[in-house]
Amino acid sequence: MTDHQDYTYPGELLKDRIILITGASDGIGRALAVHAAGHGAQVILHGRNVSKLEKVYDQIEALRGAPRPSIAVMDLAVAGSDAYTSLADSLSAEFGRLDGLVNNASILGERYSIEQYDAAMWQQVMHINVTAAFAITQVCLPLLHQSADASIIFTSSGVGRVGKPFWGAYAVSKFATEGLSQVLASEQEHGAIRVNCINPGAVRTEMRRAAYPAEDRDVLKTAEEILPTYMYLLGPDSQGVTGQSLDAQ
Repeated sequence: MTDHQDYTYPGELLKDRIILITGASDGIGRALAVHAAGHGAQVILHGRNVSKLEKVYDQIEALRGAPRPSIAVMDLAVAGSDAYTSLADSLSAEFGRLDGLVNNASILGERYSIEQYDAAMWQQVMHINVTAAFAITQVCLPLLHQSADASIIFTSSGVGRVGKPFWGAYAVSKFATEGLSQVLASEQEHGAIRVNCINPGAVRTEMRRAAYPAEDRDVLKTAEEILPTYMYLLGPDSQGVTGQSLDAQ
């Protein structure tokens, strides 16, 4: 398999590919959206904060030759089934297919022990990190089936492979994400949709700051520095790679 962490790729790697990125207003989602657009992708920016999404939109619009992005506003914390159906219908009407879906949106929740964890917060973390990712993937599958080379990426974590103390619902949600990805990959193994997880590792994001407030952020990689693994899985060189969980660093 290609060394995905040091993957090098041409400027038009994602030309003519239509890619939906959830949580595209900040952090890794934002960096990936801008980078993918700069490499030819028609990017659909999902998030719940319109002003933040518009800033990403403007950043992409300023890139020479990048396709004009689209914005999909939806709050995963409160969205019902009608909102997901409406999103899929809008994407179908505008594009007719999807070539990539990056389930990037997540929340950290609380860094408490299981004994102390608030049940309502637990439900919210599991809902946004797992159930919402399931729901958006499910409604997008018919669009992904219209692609000759589709890729779904779920966002995992090191604490979603080995349970560590005080990571609570976030860790459990990432274990569930790994399971969801594996189940879907096995169901799609004879089709054109590949399904994989990426563990971004320690990255200079606001979520990382919330988890480790005293950490020296200067030693962490930026979101832009970990994108080769994402680009590898979204592009044609990863055909046949499915059911994997890759480390971005």
